[in-house]
Amino acid sequence: MKREAFELFIGTDGVIRTVHDDALSGLFCEEQTTIRRASHVEPTADGRWTADLSPVGGPVLGPFKMRREALAQEAKWLRDRLASGATFTERS
Repeated sequence: MKREAFELFIGTDGVIRTVHDDALSGLFCEEQTTIRRASHVEPTADGRWTADLSPVGGPVLGPFKMRREALAQEAKWLRDRLASGATFTERS
């Protein structure tokens, strides 16, 4: 059986933040859960991939040759920011 580890970040406001993963779906009460978009992972015109973190005030990462690289760097950037105590400002 494969076990996965997840990082949960609990702010001084008591809010738990994490990078979404479907494996966490049973952990939280649905009535009290809010999911927000943090980025857009999209292909470029030349077939590479970027992770646009502008919805949370972040940079555009990449381009990357493989989509999975963009997804991994997106998640790393988000986890690093959460670990530093950052909160994100939503942008439209």
